[in-house]
Amino acid sequence: MSTAPTTSTPRPSVIQLAIKEKAALYAAYIPLFAEGGVFIPTTREYRLGDDVYVLMSLPDDNQRYPVAGKVAWVTPAKAAGTRTQGVGVRFPADEKSRLLKNKIEEILGSHLSSDRTTQTI
Repeated sequence: MSTAPTTSTPRPSVIQLAIKEKAALYAAYIPLFAEGGVFIPTTREYRLGDDVYVLMSLPDDNQRYPVAGKVAWVTPAKAAGTRTQGVGVRFPADEKSRLLKNKIEEILGSHLSSDRTTQTI
């Protein structure tokens, strides 16, 4: 008995990201994406455009925020400048993501204009 190959797309991987401090949120947040985004340190291999489902928690907030994003860049292992291996995930253009972006920017406040280095672009 032979089985026909399936052509269904793979399910997006689920990543849990718990950001406990404002400094860590600043280092991970990607304000350059219009919808917002976040850098996720990971050794798992991803490709640009891969779908990822992120369950994210923010500093001093018990709520978990689900985000169905897309990999927008990849920092490979042994990247130049001792950058952390991982992926940049772009938030989708939807109402939940807009509210999450606003919440992150509210937490970061004046830190958004800081010159401190981040894990992002």
